[in-house]
Amino acid sequence: MRLTCMHCIRLGSSPSSLLTIMSYPRLTTEQMLRKDQKTISRQGTKVAISAIYMDLEVFLQRSGLIADLHALCQAHSYDALVAMTIFFNTHNEPVRQLAVFCPHAALRMTICGVLERSHSPSLKLTPAPSIHPNLQAYLQGNTQVSRKKLLPLLQEALSAYFDSMKIPSGQPETVGVSREQADKELDRAGNSLISGLSQDDEEPPLPPTPMNSLVDECPLDQGLPKFSAEVIFEKCSQISLSESTTASLSKK
Repeated sequence: MRLTCMHCIRLGSSPSSLLTIMSYPRLTTEQMLRKDQKTISRQGTKVAISAIYMDLEVFLQRSGLIADLHALCQAHSYDALVAMTIFFNTHNEPVRQLAVFCPHAALRMTICGVLERSHSPSLKLTPAPSIHPNLQAYLQGNTQVSRKKLLPLLQEALSAYFDSMKIPSGQPETVGVSREQADKELDRAGNSLISGLSQDDEEPPLPPTPMNSLVDECPLDQGLPKFSAEVIFEKCSQISLSESTTASLSKK
């Protein structure tokens, strides 16, 4: 399609010294953001990333922008929205900028942290003045990083966000306690549980042998009796005599 003056606006007075930028005079904020948009999601959390071909500074000056962003996120169940702008300056050099809009502070901080600390690739982000606490803007120094290369970083940010939100099964959520303190408490509870299980696994000690009065009075309680040769001979003689007497009586 051939561009006309209706599609381009000269911004000679703009601080960024642009020659021309793409303009969407008849599009709403939602239409601009959804015109070239991708989405990623994980565990029900959805992040949208839109490409906008204009200066981010001009985009942020749109009337009612924050209300429009809130309405867009609610209408399409977006938890966060990333706008990636690109245009060419007076030297025909590409300029890229980023804006992260997210009403959820923890998710917004995680996304911004991953993007700022990324080294592969390095975006070389420079924070820019923001118009709202829920929106963070950046100048992207590395213009070689396109939206395609940005998507894996957003996936990484979602993973980091859910890792930070994990709570062990069966453990109540700790309120007003730092994550480090909560981890220490969980370690203590785990060690106590392991100690208790190890004690339960051990065989219980055998009960003491009950006292028995009959056994206590047994002659063997004092040890084996002492036998002499005479006693044994006498006993054998008695047995032999008893057997002889029994045999004689049976013959009669």
